[in-house]
Parts: sequence; structure tokens; C-alpha cells
Amino acid sequence: MGILARARGGERPLTTQLPIRPAAPARASRATAIFSGFFFLSGFTQTILVTVLPVVTLSVMHDAQAVSLVYVAVGLAGFLGRLGIPALTRVLGRVGVLMLGVGALSLSLLLLWTETRGGVVIGLIFNVFAIACFEVVLTLHVLDYIPRPALGRFEAVRIFYSALPWTLGPWLGVYLRENVAHWLPYLISVSMASLLLAAFWSLGFSGDPATRTPPRRHSLSPALYLVRFFSQPRLRLGWALAVGRSSWWGMFQVYAPIYAIQSGLGAETGGAIVSIGIGWIWLVPLWGWLGRLYGLRQLLIVGYGSAALITIAAAALMGAPVVGAVMLLIAAFCTEIIDGAGNSLYLRAVHPYERSEMTAVFVSYRDFSQFAPPAVFSVVLSVFQLPAVFVTGGIMMLGMTALCRYIPKRF
Repeated sequence: MGILARARGGERPLTTQLPIRPAAPARASRATAIFSGFFFLSGFTQTILVTVLPVVTLSVMHDAQAVSLVYVAVGLAGFLGRLGIPALTRVLGRVGVLMLGVGALSLSLLLLWTETRGGVVIGLIFNVFAIACFEVVLTLHVLDYIPRPALGRFEAVRIFYSALPWTLGPWLGVYLRENVAHWLPYLISVSMASLLLAAFWSLGFSGDPATRTPPRRHSLSPALYLVRFFSQPRLRLGWALAVGRSSWWGMFQVYAPIYAIQSGLGAETGGAIVSIGIGWIWLVPLWGWLGRLYGLRQLLIVGYGSAALITIAAAALMGAPVVGAVMLLIAAFCTEIIDGAGNSLYLRAVHPYERSEMTAVFVSYRDFSQFAPPAVFSVVLSVFQLPAVFVTGGIMMLGMTALCRYIPKRF
């Protein structure tokens, strides 16, 4: 069966025994606020460097195509490393994996600080692995503590809580690097990660909920849970759409600053473009409300379709730097509509008894989107100029629009 196949069969009920019960709305609301706060801290850990990293990589590699190849290698290594996280959670526990993530992040920032070719490449790999540790642990706790019917609303709230770091971080990181101290964004990143770990521990999440309820089936090997994941049509569809969304944002975060530098707008302007573009995230509650009103299927068709067309139009107008930058911001506005759904398609489809393994595969969409699109972009850049990257990204989003037709109409 192909990725377009429709899902069949019912959903299993949520059966985990946890302090926050699905039957208690007040407790569920408290869990939503707490986990949204965790994602806020995790967001600053990532976004303060999201524009610094491509700027540093470009300064070391001196070429946009070389930057693409670096991101291919880093994304592939991150994808393989992420598949080992379920085994690590069984050995170390979830809080142990979180601590490992903080350690990996600290090491990555020390390597990136050197701004040498080897240090940047290895530092980026450790950085991707650290972010994966945070994301897997937090997602598993969300699935344990947030009732299934509330997941759609939670996703909109989570993304709204992340609005400040995603709006401020990309510009602030470059500003601090260029005007204060080149090491300061790294220090802020590891400080936020340490604060996340401290908050996680102090609020009583140091225990592992998964250890209090025996698993309903034996854990699978990495190869088998890859097969298990991609044999489920709804999980495949949710993963593919997440890849498309993440790939567009990855393209925007890496190539918009490069475009700003090469067009003469400057690195700080590139950081501002990324910050303003991601700043549309403040509208996510509106998109989430519209998704609940008209259905996620219609919301995603509009989001992916409009983003595709505007991205291609932006590429056509990049000969005028200011106009090209404005068009990229409009394309980011359209892409942000997609975030009104967040990862709801996956969260509503995964079975409770295989969350750890399936979540590790699902969140690999980030790693896949970090190595597959840059691999394509590196080939494109060997023949065409930078605007062709955005044309390619627009065509990809047209493909995602077609996939949205396979979302169940009840969503």
C-alpha cells in the first residue's frame, strides 16, 4: 500500500494510569499549561541558534551549496541517532535521556564555538541529537498526560506558547553574535536547556510514567518499528505532511539568511526576516480555531496550497531584494496556517501501547527534512542560482496539498 492509502480500523482507548486523568478537565488544563511551558523553554534552546547556525556554517564553508551538503550529512546522522532514543529511554529513563540531551547540547555548543569546519559539522550533529532528546521526551509525556480529545487544542496552545522564542530567537541570536559576543547565543541556549531540565525535575516529572504500567506488547527493534510505523496509513500520512511543513521551514531558516547576505541586505536583516516570518506563529490560535470549525483537512489544503504558490512567486521576484524578502514573509504567513493543526494527525492516530517507538520514528520527520531537501537543493544549486531553491520548495508544497486530500473528512 502506498503512502496515499486511507487508514482503516478503530482507535484503541487511552489506558495509561497517570496522576492527571482525562476525566478531570481542570487537571488536563493544568497539564496543558505545564507542558506548553516546557516547549517554551525548549523553543528558546533551539531558536536562539536557528539563524546563527547557517550563518556560521556559511562563514566556514563559504558557499551555499557546501552548506547544503553539510546539512545533508547532519540530518542523516541525526535521523540515525534518533532511532536509538527509545532504547535509551528504556536504559536511562526519560529524565536520563533529557539529561543526556543537555550534555550533548553543551558539547555541541563548545564545538560550534570553535567555528572550524570539523567543529561546526560535529557540533551540528550533537545539536540535532540534543534537540531530538528534548522533543521525544516531551512528546511522550504529552501523550501520557493529555487526553486524546484535548490533543488538538493542546497543539494550538503549545505552538502559541512557543511564539515568543520563535519570534525573538532567530533575530536575537544573530544580533548578539554580531554586536555583543559570538559565544553569547550558545550560552543562552545551554542555559535554557538546563532550566528545562530543572523545571522538569522540580515539578515531579523525574519518574517515568511508562514504568508504572506494563507494556502491552514487547518492544520492537529499530528496524521492526520502522516497518510497523510505515505499515500504518494514518501514521504515514501524518509523517509525510510533517516532513513537508518542516522542510519548508528548514528551507526558510537556512536559505532566507543566505539570500539576505548574498543580495546585500546583510546577516542581521536575514535574522529579522526569519524572526518576522516565524512571528506569524502568534496567529496559531486563530488557525486552530478555524481548523476545529471547518476541519483540519480544509485548513491544511488552504495552508499548503497558498504557501506553494506564494513561495514560487517569491522566487520569481528575488531580483529586487526588498520585494523578494517581503514575498518570503507572505509565504511564511501562509505556511504558518499549517501550524494550526500542529502534529494532531499523528497524536490522534498513534496507539498507546507503542508510543515510545512510534514517536521516535515520527519525530524523525525533522531529521529527514534536514537531509533530504538540502540534498535536492545542493543538486539544484549546482545548476541554478539561489531562487531555484524556493521554486523547488514551492513545488514540494504543491505535492503536500495533493496529499491533504487523503486526510479523513471527519478531521
